[in-house]
Amino acid sequence: MKNTKYEIERSLVEQSWDRCIAWGLDHDFEPTPPAPGAAQVEELERQYHELLASTEAEVLPYYRNVLSSSRCLILLANRHATVLKSWGDERVTEAQLKPWFQQGANWQEERCGTNAIGTAIATNKAVQIQRNEHFLKLNRSMIGSAAPIFDAHKQLVGVLSVFSDAYLPQAHTLGVVRLLAQSVDNRLLRRQFERDHFMLTLSTTADNFDSPWSGILICDDLGRVVASNQRADQLLSKTTVGVRLDDLFTTHRNHILGHPAQSALQLSTKNRVRLSAKVQRPTIAQVRPPARAPSAVAPQSKATNTNSADFSTLEYGDATVRRCAEQSLKVLERGVPVLITGETGVGKEVLVKALHQATQRKEQALVAVNCAAIPLELVESELFGYEAGAFTGARAQGSLGFIRKAHKGILFLDEIGEMPLSAQSRLLRVLQERVVTPVGATDSIAVDILLITATNRAPALHVESGQLRADLYYRINGLCVELPALRDRTDKHNLVQHIYSQYRDPEQSEALSPRILAALTHHPWPGNIRQLVNVIRVAVAIADGEDLQIWHLPTDFLAQLETTAAGNLLDAVTSSTGESGSETALGELKKAAPEPLVHTLQVYQKCMGNISSAARELSISRNTLYKRLRELGVR
Repeated sequence: MKNTKYEIERSLVEQSWDRCIAWGLDHDFEPTPPAPGAAQVEELERQYHELLASTEAEVLPYYRNVLSSSRCLILLANRHATVLKSWGDERVTEAQLKPWFQQGANWQEERCGTNAIGTAIATNKAVQIQRNEHFLKLNRSMIGSAAPIFDAHKQLVGVLSVFSDAYLPQAHTLGVVRLLAQSVDNRLLRRQFERDHFMLTLSTTADNFDSPWSGILICDDLGRVVASNQRADQLLSKTTVGVRLDDLFTTHRNHILGHPAQSALQLSTKNRVRLSAKVQRPTIAQVRPPARAPSAVAPQSKATNTNSADFSTLEYGDATVRRCAEQSLKVLERGVPVLITGETGVGKEVLVKALHQATQRKEQALVAVNCAAIPLELVESELFGYEAGAFTGARAQGSLGFIRKAHKGILFLDEIGEMPLSAQSRLLRVLQERVVTPVGATDSIAVDILLITATNRAPALHVESGQLRADLYYRINGLCVELPALRDRTDKHNLVQHIYSQYRDPEQSEALSPRILAALTHHPWPGNIRQLVNVIRVAVAIADGEDLQIWHLPTDFLAQLETTAAGNLLDAVTSSTGESGSETALGELKKAAPEPLVHTLQVYQKCMGNISSAARELSISRNTLYKRLRELGVR
């Protein structure tokens, strides 16, 4: 019988207490607080500047957006348990513990007993230490969660931890620490190899490459894996370092490494596991700053023929989407900026990728930047790059920045209205003069980029609220196109069918039934195409090889259908079945209407699977309840 996760975690604590006893520690022992000197702190910052910079880039935005309202303290320690940096609210600790959260403090188990940082280092595992699980009574006023950080060679380099009051809710805290630690792992990997190696990002879906839980393979130009993260080894069920891509996938390495950058690629492993992949080429090969600044965007030798451009991934008969794509391509090829607007999830990034592949710069980089995701303190250094030693924590070799990485290619600035005003003024100069000045530098470097920006709000509202400079708005607003919401598209039937065909199991029917198609095309889809993809993926997974039925759709989706106006759904069913008779259409409507099943499922979940309680609340017999649950595929 396998041990539960709780039993494993408690076993780690028990083993830690055994070590403390072996070292001769006593529960009442109170170690002397450390008093590191300025020289020691300065040396720590110098020695671990790469780890500090990578961690700060991941922790700051998450703390500001998620944890800032919570009373918690985040600590970064090196592999020797010495504190390197702290963020957050120091009020979570008692006065006598404050020195232990300063730079230079050391949390090794031999000195401080069982604690999140020291125990995570001793076990190489993520741990959460509850109040009374601390070996020393001194530490029992708090709860600590910690996760190890590994370098590109999977060696322990540090620990990230969160400490909070023992009386605050601890749900998800350990998960948050694991997530942040994995993000730091990935950033360390990228920073070390992105300049001169290929990076292959692996995911189970094509819309989740930015997740910290994506697998990362670092390859040389012969397709040999020189480094990887632990998630990649898990996805491929083997240790990947030293292995060639040809031995991991059924697709030849030349096809993988030659695939257009940032465009999704479908791969199958030797074990027949299907994965989505994205290739990033070495940045040192992409960026070759010219000796002098061009007076204007280099003229194209020949205008792109928009009639031959491949926009098959964008639309399946919607004239508005086709017009947006064709017009954007024409002006973009002439160096005119394109501003894309539309609700969240309508496919702005998909349009950008299609435009990139249709331009004469498809072999060059497409650099996508989410302006809302960059920490305020780092936005200028991330966009414009920086010189070596420009600020504390800067990389020894400096950084190119996103703009220079897009040299000769396309720069895509998403959520442009969220960019800080200080960075907007610098960006305006780049667009006007076609030169960029890295942070800490005095000389400007010429850049040749095509610019695409996007926002899910009306740009004029950003200008009126003062979030977007008017002069920058008029600079980026060469052509403004608005992608229609999914509910307004005329190709919904074909689009739904196409997305289903991408995710269906081989044994499932090639076409959706009229009932399912009617339900999917009638939905208002506030999350647009992104929401549609998730709903279909969930339904396919629940069906597990069977043809999709109404009860395979997610519960919240069915609940929304329950409140849909019957007349509109009737029109949708009539249209999808192609039948004009109202009696036939009404029959389909009754079949598709999920009211009793939805209510049954909601009550069943509310009663936590208790048949007697659910039947009593529904005022039906147990046999009737069992019958409904069988129809839903629950029992």
